Order: sequence, then C-alpha cells, then structure tokens
Amino acid sequence: MQLESSYAPRVPVDLRSTLGPVGRGPHDPTLRWEGGAAWMTLRTADGPATLHLRQGDGIAVTAWGPGAELALAAVPALLGDGDDWSALDVSSHQLLQETRRRMPGLRLARTGRLFAALVPAIIEQKVTSVEALRSWRRMVTRFGDDAPGPAPLGMRVIPTAEVWRRIPSWDWHAAGVGPQRAETVVRAASVAESLERGVTMPAVEAARRLKTVRGIGGWTAAETVQRAHGDPDHVSIGDYHLAAFVGWALIGSPVDDDGMLELLEPWIGHRQRVVRLLVASGFAKPKFGPRMSIQDHRAH
Repeated sequence: MQLESSYAPRVPVDLRSTLGPVGRGPHDPTLRWEGGAAWMTLRTADGPATLHLRQGDGIAVTAWGPGAELALAAVPALLGDGDDWSALDVSSHQLLQETRRRMPGLRLARTGRLFAALVPAIIEQKVTSVEALRSWRRMVTRFGDDAPGPAPLGMRVIPTAEVWRRIPSWDWHAAGVGPQRAETVVRAASVAESLERGVTMPAVEAARRLKTVRGIGGWTAAETVQRAHGDPDHVSIGDYHLAAFVGWALIGSPVDDDGMLELLEPWIGHRQRVVRLLVASGFAKPKFGPRMSIQDHRAH
C-alpha cells in the first residue's frame, strides 16, 4: 500500500531539529536523512510502515506498507502538533533567547510508541553513545523487518516485542549488549502490551509505570517519555554528560544533577524544552579530562 498526503502545521516546524532526537545516530536503520527529507520506519497496530517526509510549503508525506494509514495519521503528533511553547519565557538568558529566535520551528516530537522508544533507551544505559548506537544498529539490522516501499538501502523496522523477547544471549553478546541490559529489554518485552498503554497516560504516570520493571530507572524512563509523549519537562537525571553541559551553558561552570535541577527550576514544566534549546544552540562545553572508555563486552 502507498498513500500520499500533506501536513500544514499551524506553527513553524523544522523537520530536522524536531525529528532529530527520535533517531539514534547518523546510521540508525529506522531513521535516515537525504538532504532535507526524512525516511522513517515504524511499527503500527496494522503492521510495519515507511514514511517519507519532505519540507516545502508544508510537509509532503508518503507512506508505504500495511501500516501506511496509521503512519500518516501519526504525522501531526510526530511533528509536534500541540507542542505549545508560548508559556516558556527565556528572556532572562541570552543563549536561550537567541536560540529560540533562530529556531522557531523546533518542536518536541511525540511518537506515540512507548516500547519503540524504551528499547534503545535501555541499550544506552551506562555506556558511551558510540557503543549504544553500534549495538542498536546491529540488533535492529539483524532482527528487524525489511522497510516497506523504496526506503534507502539498509533501513529496517524495529522488531516486535515478541522478537526482542526471544533473542538469544549470544546475539546480545555479539552486539556488545551486556547481560543486565539484555535482560531488562527481555523483561520489558514480556510486558510490552501493558507498558504500551502508558502512551495514553500523562507522562509522569507513564514514567512511574515504566520504573516498575526491574532495570528501568529514572534516566531510562525520562528518555522514553521525552520521545513517546513529547514530554516538555522530564529531564534525564543520571546522564553522564548532561548536568555538566547544562551548567556550562547556563552559568559557565559544571554542576551535578542537583545543581542542574536547581538551575532549571525557574522553567519547571518546560525543563526539557530548555535542554533541547541548549543542545540545539550549538554550545559545546570545554573539553578536558579523560573520556569514558569504550568497553567491548564481546571480548569476554
């Protein structure tokens, strides 16, 4: 099945800055960029689908696959429909104010797919981004479905929960995913249907529900609802880099998680929007000290 449509957002929407955080790195098999256009795969209740989104006068959208109709219906939320920034006041900070002025089309994507956001967040726990992105790419390429339609070579659809649940330990090991993270994915996959109902709940309640699964803590829950719900407030506490980055960007010195929350307190309700603005600003904290080492679990 192939369907075509167009989306005319009510407010400015920039495709790349809005969809960017949904993907997992430049080689993510579920999201690819060709110029200003995005190719995206997703699994719907009707089956897999591929979306092609191209920015012009509005957003031109083409969808392929059994899930094409549901994929088209998801586009407005995916591009931040209803993500209202009007109550966010960043006039007290020059970097935030300037970034907001330069990027009026930055929105928070709402995928509406909780389990699809949860699995890569679990894989990213307590490892470097290089390791996590490599593992995600390998697992989805190995166990995902072919992308419907004329998607770029190598694109895949995220495996079903049942497939994740049945992946043997040696395949996790070969992908560099340690036993603790692999077991957490399997536990989550075993209750995926129940967890998925969290997309209809407020983000706070959905995050609390996620944390009832052993191995899922605050960081993983926040990373999940940021994408599945487009939540404007959840902050990733416990992130290896985030607190120091926020500190350097806002006050010119690093802080810990408590310090970051204190700095973001004036923007409660919008703290994730503030973090997104800081990331989008192009600001880079000073580089010094040793980097977190990359561990190859496949060697053990």
